[in-house]
Parts: sequence; C-alpha cells; structure tokens
Amino acid sequence: MSDIAAQRGARLVHANGIDIACTDAGDGPPLVLLHGALASTGPVWAGSRVAYVDHLQTLAKHFRVIAPDTRGSGATVHDGGPVTFDVLADDVVALIEALDLGPVLLAGFSEGAATATVTALRRPGLVRALVNHAGFDYFDAAFAEHLDQVFRPTFGGRPAATQADPDAAEQAFGAVPPMAETFSRMRVDYDQAQGEGYWRTYLGQFFERTTTPVGYSTADLAAISAPTLILAGDRDFFCTVEAACAAYRSLTAGELAIVPDTGHDITAAVIDTMTGFLTKV
Repeated sequence: MSDIAAQRGARLVHANGIDIACTDAGDGPPLVLLHGALASTGPVWAGSRVAYVDHLQTLAKHFRVIAPDTRGSGATVHDGGPVTFDVLADDVVALIEALDLGPVLLAGFSEGAATATVTALRRPGLVRALVNHAGFDYFDAAFAEHLDQVFRPTFGGRPAATQADPDAAEQAFGAVPPMAETFSRMRVDYDQAQGEGYWRTYLGQFFERTTTPVGYSTADLAAISAPTLILAGDRDFFCTVEAACAAYRSLTAGELAIVPDTGHDITAAVIDTMTGFLTKV
C-alpha cells in the first residue's frame, strides 16, 4: 500500500495497529482534518463539494494540515472487525501520538465531525479546539428516526435493513445526479486504492458503524472542554439548523456558525469560517 499512498500524495503512518494514509501539508499549529463518509483525501475527489481536497492548500497557509484517510476509507486498510466511532477515535488519538503533535486543532465534516467530537470527549487533553461541521446530528435523539426513514432504505434497500445492500445503494444514489457523482467517485477511489469491488466491503463497514449508536447524546457535549465551533449550512438536508442550535447550547465553550445558501457541502465560505475560528482560538 505504500506505493498507492505515494501515488496519491500521501504517506503511511503506523498507528493503532494499522497503516494510516495521511496527507501532510503546511506549517504552523497542527490541524487534524477528518473527511466524511464515502470520501477520502485521494485525488479523485478534486472538484467535489463533499471533500476537503480542493481546500487543503488554503488551510496549509495557516496550519500544518494532517488529513488522514480514516480506517477502511481510501488507502487506509482495515484489518478486520467492526469499525465503530470509538475505533475511529482511537485511530485519531494514536495518529496524534505517533506524529508527536501534542494538543491539536481538530476538525471534521459529517461522519468525520462525529469522529472528531468523540475524540474530544474521550481524550480532551489532546484537543486544543474542535470544529464539528455537519456531524452533530449523530448525537441528536432524532438520528434514530433518520436511520429508519432515510439511511436504512438508501443503504440497505428497506426500512428494516440490518446490513448494507450495495446494489440498492448504487440504485438510490444513481437517481439523484449530485449523489450519483459522489457514489461514482467513491467506487473509483476505493477500488483503485484497495482492489476491484472493495467499495462493497466498505459499505458494509459504513452501514454497521452508522446503525450502531455513537454512545453520546447532545447533552454529553457539555463535557467538551475545548473551544468548539458548531458549523452548518442553512440548507443542509442532513443537519438542521435547529439541531445545530441544540448542540451549540449544550457546549460550555461553544460558538455557532450558520453559512447561508449552503447545503451538506464544504465550500470556500465554510473553510473561511472554520479558519477564522481556529486562528482566533
């Protein structure tokens, strides 16, 4: 996998028993940046609104950006067993320690934001500041309803699904052009990195993780000691402004930013908002 990582402009860092593919760019305070589900730091994500790839150099002007492919995603190989949010958080902790980064700025989008938040709850001493962009819904009580109404039918083919149905997921994503593009990029990216058909294996891991409770509620966010930004688009179809407000109100050292005319996307305005918060704290 070292050759594949190098071809993607990444390096492998051994942490928590696996080799994590990481992009490392810039100088300054370390910023660990966690991508969302289905995405990675691979070059195929250039031009995508759900990936950080196009924004890494902008962030590298202010920070040393460490952007890993999370376990089982992109070029980071998973060695078997469930990939829970606790496991993903342990990977982040191990990566910080392996690179001797000390307390870091920690940010993520969607699933990556949930992982970042779990990391801050589990290991507060390693997090100087936190940005949760569109990942606060995982902690909301209404998330279970979303699973039954949207997630299970989309990724499992039916409301009562208990495992992924990759063919059903491909059909569901294919019916909506922006989602079809994301799904297509994921297939190309993951199969190039880990072998033909690997995307199906990944969807199984993703389904199991998402349908397993994250283990924390919105009220638990009060335990986060680091300055925290709750960030959302006003037109995000996954994360409502109301849920963002609830997460913000639970924080002891929180800020709230709602980016106008923005959906479940990473835009230049989102990056500017995040950068402003992190440079301030």
